[in-house]
Amino acid sequence: MSNGLNLVEPKVVPPLHPEFRPAALTNRAFVEAAEASGEAVPLIIGLEREEGLRSVYETQVYAPDSARAEANLSYTERLVKTLLWIRGGGKVVVGGPEEIGRHIEQVYSEYGARSFDGDLMGGVYEKPFTVEITDADAVGKPREQSVRIGRHLEGCRIGLDLGASDRKVAAVIEGEDVYSEEVPWDPKNQADPQYHYDGIKDAFDTAASHMPRVDAIGVSAAGIYINNRAMVASLFRSIPEDLFESRINDIFLNIRDTQWPGVPIAVANDGDVTALAGAMSLEDNAVLGIAMGSSQAGGYVDAEGNVTGWLNEVAFVPVDLNPAAPVDEWSGDYGCGVQYFSQQAVVRLAPAAGITLDESKGAPEQLADIQEMFAAGDERPRAIYETIGCYLGYAIAHYADFYDIRHLLIMGRVTSGKGGQIILKKAQEVLDAEFPELADQINMHLPDESERRVGQAIAAASLPEIS
Repeated sequence: MSNGLNLVEPKVVPPLHPEFRPAALTNRAFVEAAEASGEAVPLIIGLEREEGLRSVYETQVYAPDSARAEANLSYTERLVKTLLWIRGGGKVVVGGPEEIGRHIEQVYSEYGARSFDGDLMGGVYEKPFTVEITDADAVGKPREQSVRIGRHLEGCRIGLDLGASDRKVAAVIEGEDVYSEEVPWDPKNQADPQYHYDGIKDAFDTAASHMPRVDAIGVSAAGIYINNRAMVASLFRSIPEDLFESRINDIFLNIRDTQWPGVPIAVANDGDVTALAGAMSLEDNAVLGIAMGSSQAGGYVDAEGNVTGWLNEVAFVPVDLNPAAPVDEWSGDYGCGVQYFSQQAVVRLAPAAGITLDESKGAPEQLADIQEMFAAGDERPRAIYETIGCYLGYAIAHYADFYDIRHLLIMGRVTSGKGGQIILKKAQEVLDAEFPELADQINMHLPDESERRVGQAIAAASLPEIS
């Protein structure tokens, strides 16, 4: 037991991380136990976003006078954290026992444990983050809004995919990739906005030089973007706050205006573009895309083929409820996806696999070294990929509590080479053993190497509609 919660041990144990305690198992066990106790009461969480949009999530917790009521606090704190980064919200409405609402209010306060999350949500929605406490029946009804994006491939288009270790750009003419390139860069450690401006402009110019004209520009980038403006992004984490507002918020629009004023442009979260790329190639919908690179990106195309306007920032979603889980150095929180589905995860697990890495190298180069070892016949990296596969299987079940998923698509540098297939095989083993209903429902996909590396940029090129 920890923090009042009974942490459930997995049946399929990650070989390099036996202390892993999946959120999917513990959350299910908590709700089932509350309902079976005869002491359950409703808890309804509302998350209010821009223009009056509201997501609503309903669950059950123990009544305040129950001997198990202490567990409500940990369960709800992790649930609200998950909902904020999947759905988004500048305001959280806690409908249920007052003690729970007061706890959420405290941990998201200026000096609370989740102040980082509250501050970022305030930045995303450009107003102070707030928590409201009310009765379950007073939270209000959901008001969601989905829109169809992408799938436009006519004309001459630039597609740019910005990651934290490389940027990929494609020149696309009538749906055909006529040129693409991948350039290493290091944006998250660069405090000078000009570095970012020059890198993005160079990518645009390179693609444009391979086409007779530019009819549209699409950008896939890690972070949160609203109306083509950068709101919060780890790519720009080193930029001072005042320079972020003056130089970064409108960086894509400003570069467009200097070169091709009036040309349609669309900037989207890279996870949404991953899901869009999957939906386009699979010719189906209800696709959750996961990109495992320098961080973890997520995106979702719903059953109607639309994007929901949710944040889908799964890098911050807790997947491991063990308080001793690895901590993300940016948010300061434990057990979140970034430490489980990224280059950081591979590097973190390497010592447990008996691998000593060159510490003078960055994570991308260390990942490449591990991949080269594996390709050359060294079997030690296998345990790293099997461990990540275990993580993924349990995370899929966790995500399925918040998304309707028919297809799970994984991409990113971590999945390159032999490791990607091992990750998927182990994830399938977890679903078969623990969640057979999901094993029958969800199809997992790993794009081929070429599609993995430039497919994102081509999908990005399809984002803007030419009027």
